[in-house]
Amino acid sequence: MSLYQKLEAVGLKFFKPHTLFKYGFNFSPMYRRSTARITHVSKDIMKVTVKLPVSWKNRNYMNSIYGGSLFSAVDPIPMIQLVNILGKEYVVWDKSAVIHFKRPAKENVYADFIFNEAEISEIRKRIAFEKEFDITKSTSLTNKEKSIVYCTVDKTIYIAEKQFYKAKRAKKQSKKAS
Repeated sequence: MSLYQKLEAVGLKFFKPHTLFKYGFNFSPMYRRSTARITHVSKDIMKVTVKLPVSWKNRNYMNSIYGGSLFSAVDPIPMIQLVNILGKEYVVWDKSAVIHFKRPAKENVYADFIFNEAEISEIRKRIAFEKEFDITKSTSLTNKEKSIVYCTVDKTIYIAEKQFYKAKRAKKQSKKAS
């Protein structure tokens, strides 16, 4: 169990999951360094909104938001969001990511991370049948009005049924030992 998982277990005794998600991320040193902040989390955690304010901490040589800040504002959200939505009987890992820059960001940037009931239902059905698979989730970073897209990030996320995943890992470990 990681430090963050231990803190989550304690935090859930005092806070609702969506509140803990928001403030847990915003106070986490690894996310604070991105300079982004989660501004909203729906009660079912199906929608998370992030704001990345332009500041001296994230401006690059060209006076726009550094690409690494754009990416790190987005990076952990979909995976952890999905972990919270699906629950402990699933394994969820980031597998890969691609960022597509569209134009320099010289103002505050916003991103919405949205899962809907149909997506979650499809994930559960596929896991019941396939036991593991990958999904790709795209997120656009925009201005407040959502009229300008600065970049999109495509995240490939691995999802597996926990017992299947454990058995698969055990099988790989025994092959290594042989």
